[in-house]
Amino acid sequence: MKTKLTEMLGIKYPIVCGGMMRLAYPPLCAAISNAGGLGNLTAAMYKDKKDFTAAIRQVRELTDKPFMVNVTLLPSIGIDNKQYHAYFEACAEEKITVMEIAGAPLNRFEDGVWFKLLKDAGVKIFHKVGSVRHGKHAAKAGYDGVIAAGVEEGGHPLNENVATTVLTPRMAEEVDVPVITAGGMVNGRSLAAALCLGADGILMATRFVATKECQVHEKVYQELINRQENDTVLYGNSIGLQGRALMNESIAKVLEIEARGGGLEEILPHISGIYGDDIWREGKMDTGLIPVGQSIGLIHEVLTCKELLDGMVAEAKEIMTRNCALFD
Repeated sequence: MKTKLTEMLGIKYPIVCGGMMRLAYPPLCAAISNAGGLGNLTAAMYKDKKDFTAAIRQVRELTDKPFMVNVTLLPSIGIDNKQYHAYFEACAEEKITVMEIAGAPLNRFEDGVWFKLLKDAGVKIFHKVGSVRHGKHAAKAGYDGVIAAGVEEGGHPLNENVATTVLTPRMAEEVDVPVITAGGMVNGRSLAAALCLGADGILMATRFVATKECQVHEKVYQELINRQENDTVLYGNSIGLQGRALMNESIAKVLEIEARGGGLEEILPHISGIYGDDIWREGKMDTGLIPVGQSIGLIHEVLTCKELLDGMVAEAKEIMTRNCALFD
């Protein structure tokens, strides 16, 4: 399956893993790349350059295929500029194939010093955006591609709230760099639809949680399978940081605080991520932030990364071949 994305990055399938805090460790990253996609190593899980560099090298021990590093430039209580510097230095020194930048644009962060450093090191940089105007800015600024993130996605969809089915073709109309679709991507139908809408590939994260290489508790798998597309909600608009997460006791409390005009101090304990290990390692799904997208409604089983990606591509090919026959 060849697209501008696969040819640019040297990958078999145009299927990319997004940033996954507390989940996108080297084993999962390498498994996705070995399966033909583009694995993701999420930088924010590492506190210093030494540990982060070690993780990069661990991925390379597990795969000889390209992989991506995610850095999210958002206001954070746990990451300061010194840590961001460490991430960018390590990626440049290790000559990472490609980086996913979410949040603020890297070319404007500290006058673009790190953007230039990475570009000079040969690192491809993709910017995750939620609007056409931001995509056009990214292409003009020299990013190698854009990730068009629809409001369906988990994590932090931007508050433009444009659906993937509209954002993708609009982005493809307006930029001349590869476009990766994110938000609601989960199976072969998603892949086929995204390509028909003008994308060069897809990015998904929620679906990769329900893979055998993702090191989570069995209860997490079952929760994703049991929940439906209407079981996620948007939160955080009142504090200027929109997110999408699975509805549970913590998120219900956040919505209640926002409805009565409560502020960041009240909301933060529920969304800060302090319950991450309880969720992913112990399967306690009632408390804490679980940043998944509406695609959970289409997750029905736990597969290996290879089974998932091979199956997605086979399904996409079958759908596109069948639909082309309608015009014979």
